[in-house]
Amino acid sequence: MSQSTTLRLERDDPSLPGTAAEAAKAASGARTPARARNRLRLILMIGGTLAVLVAGTEFWLNGGRWISTDNAYVHAPKLMVSTDVSGLVSSVDVKEGQNVKAGDILFRIDPRQYQSALDAAKANLALTRINLEATKQDYARLQSDIAAQQAQVSLAQATDERTIALLQTNSATRAAYDQSHFSLIAAQRQLDSLKQQAQVALTRLGGSAETPVEQHPQFLSGQAQVEEAQRQLDHTIVRAPFPGIVTAVDTLQPGTFLVSQTAALTNTGAVGLVGTEGFWVDANLKETDLTFTRTGDPVRITIDAYPGRVWQGHVDTIAPASGSEFSVIPAQNASGNWVKVVQRVTVRIALDIDASAPSLRSGMSAVADIDTGHRRHISDLWTSSAQAKPAETNGTDASKP
Repeated sequence: MSQSTTLRLERDDPSLPGTAAEAAKAASGARTPARARNRLRLILMIGGTLAVLVAGTEFWLNGGRWISTDNAYVHAPKLMVSTDVSGLVSSVDVKEGQNVKAGDILFRIDPRQYQSALDAAKANLALTRINLEATKQDYARLQSDIAAQQAQVSLAQATDERTIALLQTNSATRAAYDQSHFSLIAAQRQLDSLKQQAQVALTRLGGSAETPVEQHPQFLSGQAQVEEAQRQLDHTIVRAPFPGIVTAVDTLQPGTFLVSQTAALTNTGAVGLVGTEGFWVDANLKETDLTFTRTGDPVRITIDAYPGRVWQGHVDTIAPASGSEFSVIPAQNASGNWVKVVQRVTVRIALDIDASAPSLRSGMSAVADIDTGHRRHISDLWTSSAQAKPAETNGTDASKP
């Protein structure tokens, strides 16, 4: 048998090992993992595309919920504490960086001139009381004099009438009549004078002799002078209006003459005080971020000085105007070289600070993340397109002559 016949028989007989049938079977088994790999590759491609599509859609739907800005800074109550009275600084009772409570003494002014003014005002008030009491007594005396003079007028009237009757019967002389008549006129004039004096005294008493001295305008004026003098004396002791940490103490030294009108402006007659309570954050948001921002929205705050620490807060107020509206030199947008700039509006965020929170300092940089709660909808795509198209059309029409 030839060699070619032998090879053909081996290939056609599947029972023989190492034949072509066995090779075909091996090739068929090798194609099965390839199909599985292709199927897996197709599943991964479709599944990955769907996963990216779902994740992207979810990200877009929630993309307008959070508003974030790093243009945010911590603020606290701060004040250059001074006084409204002038004088020499007699002592400074605090030192730089000292914690003080509300009402603690910061510094004192020499009180002697204000004590003298208070004593003079009190003496003037006492003199006013004496004068008013004397006027009351004088008015009472005038009333007695008026009553006595009224009796004299009545007597002169009766004498004059009798003299007239006697004169008619020629029982009295003309001289007697003239004497009685002019005596009556003098008594009446004296009565009128006393009444006028009484009216003057009553006017000085405020129109009523029964009004208490404490309600008289002169007394009230004197009392106001005493209160003002007492207020100025009290203000020679300068106290902390709220709890905080004092600073800029070295600019104020004993012996400095404090001028009340310029003390807080020059800082040479004042002590700085930065509050340790009531912190807030001013976040300067772009005007385009205010679309869905509302008062009361929750906020997450992170402070650059304390990485990893999160403060909670809420939107307290939204400024009624952008920052440029309060600029000393506002932008001249009506000029020919106008360039549109996105404006920023200050949003005040109230902080919820617990006892375990680290100390904050006014002016620290922060990052604010505002949860507006807004969620986009697929319909917004068509709404946005419909709103944008008229805007473009209006812009085109506006450019036409």
